[in-house]
Amino acid sequence: MATIHKFEELEIWQLAKDLYETISPLSDKLKKNKDFRFAEQIKSSSGSIMDNIGEGFERSSRLEFINSLGISKGEAGELKSQLHRLNIDTYITEKEFQELYKKADTLCAKIAAFMSYLNTTAHKGLKFKDRQK
Repeated sequence: MATIHKFEELEIWQLAKDLYETISPLSDKLKKNKDFRFAEQIKSSSGSIMDNIGEGFERSSRLEFINSLGISKGEAGELKSQLHRLNIDTYITEKEFQELYKKADTLCAKIAAFMSYLNTTAHKGLKFKDRQK
């Protein structure tokens, strides 16, 4: 695996950013319908996915990164549930729901796979690289 120097290089962060860019306009649509709380919830959960990936990466610790990825995966699960709500409340069509849900589900799977990889590597991260145990 190639060395990653910035979190923006991570495929999972790029996918999370793409998902946020798709969800953000939906939040504006919710606000126009006076559904302010839901608008903030969906924008927050989609943004938290990418934010936690960035935060975990910058902590320079493999275990802290894995923890942050777990939080990101949880936020993606929350977003998937919110997509159901968008569909039920007819803010999006069934086709839009299927497309967005697939993006979120794929992101969840890729985060889980990356967590599995990090759990098998001996690399500790910069924070603990010089420690014996």
